[in-house]
Formats: sequence, C-alpha cells, structure tokens
Amino acid sequence: MHWNSWIRQAHRWLSIVFTLTVIANFATMAIGEPPAYVVYAPLPPLFLMLLSGLYMFAQPYAGKWRRRDDVRA
Repeated sequence: MHWNSWIRQAHRWLSIVFTLTVIANFATMAIGEPPAYVVYAPLPPLFLMLLSGLYMFAQPYAGKWRRRDDVRA
C-alpha cells in the first residue's frame, strides 16, 4: 500500500473511532457525570485526524509546487 493511501485509510478508521468515542461520551453523560477519561477520549483521534486531514489537504498544492519546480529546472 502506498503512503498516501495508508494515510487516507487511517483517517477513515480514525473518524470511526472518533464517532464511537463521541457517542460513548453522550451516553455516559445521559447516565450521570462521566469520568475524565471518557470526556477526553475523543481528543486523541481528533488530533490525529487533524494531522492526517491537513496532510491530505496540502497534497494537491504540494504536487503543483513540485511540477512548477520541475519545469523551472
């Protein structure tokens, strides 16, 4: 598997994990005061999704910059 497709696949799985942790967070809030580890559980996947999302966002622009540098050389 190529590096780009690995990042894209990891981003998809992280979104599933993030969604499940948010659902668990709301479910425990409905029962009562949730413990801190449940409240903060969505943050690690969200941070990793931020990094992978920024990488995927910058990919097309990096390709344009590389092509432009190849033409100049």
